[in-house]
Amino acid sequence: MALMSISNTPKTATLDDASPIGRTLARAFDDDPMMRWFFPDDATREAGLGRYFATIFTRQYVRHGVCEHTPAAAAYWVPPGAQDKAVPDAETIQELTAILGDQAPLFQQAVEAAAGHGPQEPHWYLAVLGADPTVQGQGHGAALLRSGLAKADADGLPVYLESSKPSNLPVYEHFGFTVLGEVQLPGGGPTLWAMRRAPRPTSETA
Repeated sequence: MALMSISNTPKTATLDDASPIGRTLARAFDDDPMMRWFFPDDATREAGLGRYFATIFTRQYVRHGVCEHTPAAAAYWVPPGAQDKAVPDAETIQELTAILGDQAPLFQQAVEAAAGHGPQEPHWYLAVLGADPTVQGQGHGAALLRSGLAKADADGLPVYLESSKPSNLPVYEHFGFTVLGEVQLPGGGPTLWAMRRAPRPTSETA
């Protein structure tokens, strides 16, 4: 089926979707400043990103979060009450360390820096959202974003995320997010922008 005609209707992801979702997100995040920092080698980045996104999907988010996808995009959400569970355990950390290689210490520092700025109020957290650049503009990412925002609005709760790609900030602002602040990652890493979206009546989801 041609990419031009694939449906962008979100579906719940299962463990069987780990590999294709990993490949989709690897393409989506190839130009992301933070992921280029974690995976600086152009020759191995796509494979490394694929393993990274498939691993955190399989070991964290599909178990404790809400994961949805289209044929060309994916989103990992963490609902309220699951934040303490959707964190890497010792085995996951070991797997990610093997995937990241020399960059593993930087990754750990970045995770800790971001966690230190996390919200204290009950909320939904958008951990990952990405669409294959070959379908950019066809509404795949927006459909996944609307789906998660509708769930948060139904709960009457805000949504938080961190973006490391400046060009994504206006996109999120269009959906009602505002920038709370900037987090400079240690070790000369890129900037993360912490963003929050207040809950809306469900009829008003962008």
